[in-house]
Amino acid sequence: MSSETVVGIDVSKRWLEVQVHGAATSQKVANAPQGFCALIELMQVAQPQLIAFEATGGYEREAAKALDAAGFTVVVVNPTRVRRFAQSMGILAKTDKIDAKVIAYFAEVSKATLHPNCPRTPQEEHLAACLERREQLLITLSAEKNRLATCAQCVRDDIKAHIAWLEAAIDRLDAEIDAGIAQHAEWQERARIIASVPGIGRVTASTIVAELPELGRINRRVAAALVGVAPFNKDSGPKRGRRRITGGRARVRRVLYMAALSASKCNPVIRTFYQSLLARGKEKKVALVACMRKLLVMVNAMVRDGQVWRNAPA
Repeated sequence: MSSETVVGIDVSKRWLEVQVHGAATSQKVANAPQGFCALIELMQVAQPQLIAFEATGGYEREAAKALDAAGFTVVVVNPTRVRRFAQSMGILAKTDKIDAKVIAYFAEVSKATLHPNCPRTPQEEHLAACLERREQLLITLSAEKNRLATCAQCVRDDIKAHIAWLEAAIDRLDAEIDAGIAQHAEWQERARIIASVPGIGRVTASTIVAELPELGRINRRVAAALVGVAPFNKDSGPKRGRRRITGGRARVRRVLYMAALSASKCNPVIRTFYQSLLARGKEKKVALVACMRKLLVMVNAMVRDGQVWRNAPA
């Protein structure tokens, strides 16, 4: 096979459909450790330049890690991009074989714009998993508190017990997250710098450390695009459409929104910026998104320079 070979892999819970771009047929292997060994053997024969997975709710994660560890270049692509690519080619049918072929074709056409996966260390994976689980428990806790307000008397004690269990589990995860960051001097310093900004709390700082390791080594435009707070134009001819944000790292964006909401009240720089946007007629949510971006840009500069908050950061 040529070193320019590209491979597309369609992922399901049990199977991986493997399509070498240009090959007549695809091959199916199990989405399990024994299947990963077979997959690596296939790739050692094909020697691809790039292996593309479609993001599939985490079912692609272990296979991508196995290929990363074996030395192959792996990308995980947004399924919306792949679906729209298929539609643009007039491919409306959807099966595992068709999807694998489309992913391979998409990767071949787009390979110059695709960025290889950056494998996480076990410590980074552990921290990210704790933060993800904490977010899940908070959602459940909020739902249970809402149910408690209107539930029948016969289930009230059960819901209260579940709320107590959830709160204790969140406290344990908080302690585990703090301990994980404390074990790494670089993480600890980054978290200290980020948390020094008025409006940004411990959880937001921890999430940024775990989910945005590039912070401090990228410019402001790349940082905004990675998080998904860079507005995209919607213009056509004389029409000037409304700018919207899209994509990016959702967990970072969620905590950054809450941080911007808090900072618009207690952070002197962000509060002044927010009020000036409102005075110019911007909607509150649009102004908050602008504050999110400004916060991110400031934090990026602070981490880059190793500086804590001083009311007028770089």
